[in-house]
Amino acid sequence: MPLTMLDTGVETTIKTIRGKDQTRQFLQNLGFVEGGTVRVVSSMAGNLIVSVKDVRVAISNSMASRIMV
Repeated sequence: MPLTMLDTGVETTIKTIRGKDQTRQFLQNLGFVEGGTVRVVSSMAGNLIVSVKDVRVAISNSMASRIMV
């Protein structure tokens, strides 16, 4: 399921990242790698704040929908 469907506070593992090579590379540079753990901190106005590698990152709903958990 996409990261956008994950409940707030639940930690899970990233299974795959979908999208074009440029989009996948951008997300990997932010720390979203397959096998890594991610947790949704909050969701507001369609955007997500997630914790990945002990860093909080804000991403748009469209970017989060490309991350499969």
